[in-house]
Amino acid sequence: MIISTYAALLAFYYIYLSFNVIKVRKKEQISLGDNGNVKLQRAVRAHANFMEYVPFTIILLFLAEYQGLASHYCNILGAALLIGRVFHNLGIVEAKLKYRQIGAVATFLVTVISAFLLLVTRNS
Repeated sequence: MIISTYAALLAFYYIYLSFNVIKVRKKEQISLGDNGNVKLQRAVRAHANFMEYVPFTIILLFLAEYQGLASHYCNILGAALLIGRVFHNLGIVEAKLKYRQIGAVATFLVTVISAFLLLVTRNS
């Protein structure tokens, strides 16, 4: 299963995002909330945005693979999601709108393409 590999890689990336929040909290001595700290707000937002989009998209990718999506398409979509999420995080944490846009577009495209493939291949 190809998507399992991307799910594992994305899980490691999620842990990285989690540790980033912890690191900023520790450095800034903020236990709860964000105290208006922009660096912490960015870290928390990157972490939360990941959880808002990645699990659902991974489920769609898994189902598409399960329905017989060719391995090269699974790799393209899985890699696009992973790369997109890295760009999205950089865009939030480093305040680079272009990176965030690239990441968002990549994530949305993978989600939409996966959903579309599930619909058109469901009876094949």
